[in-house]
Amino acid sequence: MKHSVLVLNQNYEAISICTVRRAFLLVFLKKAEMIDALDGEYFRSSLQEFEIPSIIRLKNYVKVPHRKVALSRTNIFKRDGERCVYCGTTKDLTIDHVIPRSKGGTESWENLVTACHSCNSKKGNRTPEEAGMTMLSKPFKPSYIFFMKDFNGKIRESWKPFLFLV
Repeated sequence: MKHSVLVLNQNYEAISICTVRRAFLLVFLKKAEMIDALDGEYFRSSLQEFEIPSIIRLKNYVKVPHRKVALSRTNIFKRDGERCVYCGTTKDLTIDHVIPRSKGGTESWENLVTACHSCNSKKGNRTPEEAGMTMLSKPFKPSYIFFMKDFNGKIRESWKPFLFLV
């Protein structure tokens, strides 16, 4: 049971991801309803067979505080897919300031990117335009939902409408 289950609030907003065991318990205790099940996979008892949930929706609304994603080295690497934004390599990675600190660059999601040591050295104390380098992707501030999809490496097709990825 290495699957995970998307948990929706009463208003169908994605709020977390939990284990199959926890999701099944919430459905069984009638605290949640099953929105989608895993095809062909079941819990079996001696008398009954139960579908394994993929998406559940809580019956009562749960107030969830607005969650921010912490600006950290690990989260910047995750956002950029563990790849250099200049050449796409996955080896020897570090953090680069798009606009160097010496030129007024800040410690922000929009100014920090993943770069390999080679590209970071080539860029030096210049902007990508000054160094003649193009970025494969533009840096952005990710949402909590963006990181939620990485819980188990990839997301199921059935989850996409609830994670606004359609």
